[in-house]
Amino acid sequence: MTITKKDFRKFLSEYKIVALLAVIVIIWAFFGALTYDSDLGGSQFLTPRNFSNLLRQMAITGMLASAMVFVIVAGEIDLSVGSLLGLLGGIAAVLDVTYSWPLWATIALVIVMGVFFGVFVGWLTAYLGIPSFIVTLGGQLAFRGMVLGLTGGITIAPVSDGFKFIGQGYLPGWLGNIGAIALFALLVVLAVRTRANRQKHNLVVSSLPTELGRLVLTGVVILGFVLTLNDYQGVPVPVLILLIILGVFTVIGNKTTFGRHIYAVGSNMEATRLSGVNVNFVKMMVFALMGLMCAFAGLTTSARLAAGTPSAGFGGELDAIASCFIGGTSMRGGVGSVSGALVGAVIMASLDNGMSMLGIDTFWQQIVKGVILVAAVYMDIVSSGNQRG
Repeated sequence: MTITKKDFRKFLSEYKIVALLAVIVIIWAFFGALTYDSDLGGSQFLTPRNFSNLLRQMAITGMLASAMVFVIVAGEIDLSVGSLLGLLGGIAAVLDVTYSWPLWATIALVIVMGVFFGVFVGWLTAYLGIPSFIVTLGGQLAFRGMVLGLTGGITIAPVSDGFKFIGQGYLPGWLGNIGAIALFALLVVLAVRTRANRQKHNLVVSSLPTELGRLVLTGVVILGFVLTLNDYQGVPVPVLILLIILGVFTVIGNKTTFGRHIYAVGSNMEATRLSGVNVNFVKMMVFALMGLMCAFAGLTTSARLAAGTPSAGFGGELDAIASCFIGGTSMRGGVGSVSGALVGAVIMASLDNGMSMLGIDTFWQQIVKGVILVAAVYMDIVSSGNQRG
């Protein structure tokens, strides 16, 4: 049986997440084999401790990527997120260390400032018509200059223990187990409601055995995820925050009018405008969500480092954008998912983690990630059938 380009394109289009999960398995197996040490009794990559560290590393990129998906889907780009992350994390550190603000007040102000900067960038892009590439490139320079001025080019440390818990804390094992059960129960309820709604409107639904098999597989993954993390110290707090963000943003993208408007704007902006949607407002709010995620990522970064550093977030925008493209977000807009972007972030973090454990030079790590990014965009072109020639 010959596999044609059309068959390959259909596979990539319909089973992109499955293919990405297979890539993760291959990457983990590859690094697991290369880091096997008989003297230590197994692979150093495939340990609960390293798995926990890997997920904590990708949590910050995942936060940025979860909102970057909406920005790219809406047909825009944001190059300022790494610098804004650094600025907001620096503000949090200064408030906590220098001025001893209560933790709740520090978090509240940083979130408000993140949304404000996001709205401002979105307003410049949507209402003044300045291309987002230019606005956010200027923002990248301005925000980085602000954080250098704020910190005086030095590290602000140490942050309080309560603040530190945001980036370094773990959930107790019993609480992680309860959370896993609650998450699985929620997924079952959503699956039942979705199936009932589709049947009510005479839409095609999967067979009952297929639906049950999918839920059982999901439950096994959740169980394995929690038990593995509990084998070390428990579910890391940044990972918990990221999972909550994943749930909320997935609902926004799939179940709300605003989410449908984002995809409509990216698919055909003029048609969406003519249908009565306030396109400018949608674009501005997408950047507001991006600013909100920069606030969460900035707080988590400073908490994880236990300090505010002038270089925090450097290159974060590239990792976030790469995660989105690797996860199936189309560079042309209108196509993408938060779950896909987070899978892309896991791939990026796995490569960083594995190559670092093998002692591979940083320049090779950058080369490998660059090649993978180009390959991911090529797969997007192939799956959409928009090849030249």
